[in-house]
Amino acid sequence: MSVPVVTRFAPSPTGYLHIGGARTALFNWAFSRHNDGKMLLRIEDTDRERSTQAAIAAILDGMTWLGLTWDGDAVSQHSRAARHREVAGQLLASGHAYHCYCSPQELDAMRARAEAEKRPIRYDGTWRDRPPSDAPAGVKPVIRFKSPQEGETIINDNAQGRVVFANKDLDDLIILRSDGNPTYNLSVVVDDRDMGVTHIVRGVDHLTNAARQTQIYAAMDWPVPDMTHVPLIHGPDGAKLSKRHGALGVEAYRAMGYLPAALRNYLARLGWSHGDDEIFTTEQLVKWFELSSIGKSPARFDFAKLQNLNGHYIRNMGDDDLFQELMSFLPHAEGGPALLAKLDDAKREQLKMAMAGLKERAKTLVELKNGAAFLFAARPLTMDDKAKQVMADGGKAALAELIPVLTACADWNAPSLEAAVKAYAEAQALKLGKLAQPLRASLTGSSTSPPIFDVLAVLGREESMARISDMAV
Repeated sequence: MSVPVVTRFAPSPTGYLHIGGARTALFNWAFSRHNDGKMLLRIEDTDRERSTQAAIAAILDGMTWLGLTWDGDAVSQHSRAARHREVAGQLLASGHAYHCYCSPQELDAMRARAEAEKRPIRYDGTWRDRPPSDAPAGVKPVIRFKSPQEGETIINDNAQGRVVFANKDLDDLIILRSDGNPTYNLSVVVDDRDMGVTHIVRGVDHLTNAARQTQIYAAMDWPVPDMTHVPLIHGPDGAKLSKRHGALGVEAYRAMGYLPAALRNYLARLGWSHGDDEIFTTEQLVKWFELSSIGKSPARFDFAKLQNLNGHYIRNMGDDDLFQELMSFLPHAEGGPALLAKLDDAKREQLKMAMAGLKERAKTLVELKNGAAFLFAARPLTMDDKAKQVMADGGKAALAELIPVLTACADWNAPSLEAAVKAYAEAQALKLGKLAQPLRASLTGSSTSPPIFDVLAVLGREESMARISDMAV
């Protein structure tokens, strides 16, 4: 009987959930769901000075918004420090660790010698084999792991392949500080072991940590979890991802109006592939996701591709679902709370009715929100420069001619209104744009909007005619 798959996402709460971390969480989530397993969430808060409750809240909120649910409660690594100290004691007892009494000055001298001799900076093993009787009085020692000095440590990685580390290049790392606090590499191994983690999926920047952790697993006679180290994300120019490329927190993408489903789709394609498929549902991602399909080369983040993909999701989403996404988005959007305050029952129905036309032009929820601004505009409308020019170039006269045409429409809906205006344009030998542009300007105050007959239908007869009359000669 096979062991159930257990993955984990283990962020450090020293800042927001950045886009690389979100992708790592997605890969862990997709793999665990593909295998009917579990994804656990561990907050690696051993860095007490930099870990904050605000960062923890941002991580949990970002994952929830992305739809990346975890199993059980989030675990604080710091809360397990007593267990980590227990394992450090076991390593001491078995001879796989030792007390080191080096002073900061001695460690500085080691670094200086290594730099002068142009050698890698590493601990030289001063206390590796010295007896406890040599310990200086009054000095609190650290505990160092006794790393093998000969041979190799091998990582058989699903993404990176067979990675070999010469043991002589891995020095004796500190596993317990002099104040009794455990360090990262020990804590990770103990937590992954105790939490039953079977598969570790994380960034390739942890590859050296993987070698150190593998040595600790071996010293404890524990099986090593299956490992996958995913490639870094670079900007479109091939350079390391920075804020100018999009290295922002997940909350920034929410504020910019991206849909969780679209962002999941886009992040999945950064380093993972399923043939030539670019657009796929989350259900398909879960069905298809295999660790062997994660690439080795860095992925490139491209805002234009993300925006186009998001536009595809908006256009293909049902109007009711899109309306709900917009409602969820507004509290986080600039001007969104003020807009929500204006949403009485009548405006809410108008906004729902407008979704079909609004979504054809919008690539983000910000653009969707901005496109709906005409619904909330107060009379007389403020016009942008292009709309003013339309009105100055004969638009007022055109509106005056259209008033009786529109007034005569028995059915106030988009098809009937379009038929009436088109018939009038043909009778007057006018291009439809000569009438549609002034209508758009008078109804929205802008030269761009959803389809103008949809706008007329959404605003209703009374409001539409009032706005048109405000601007006509």
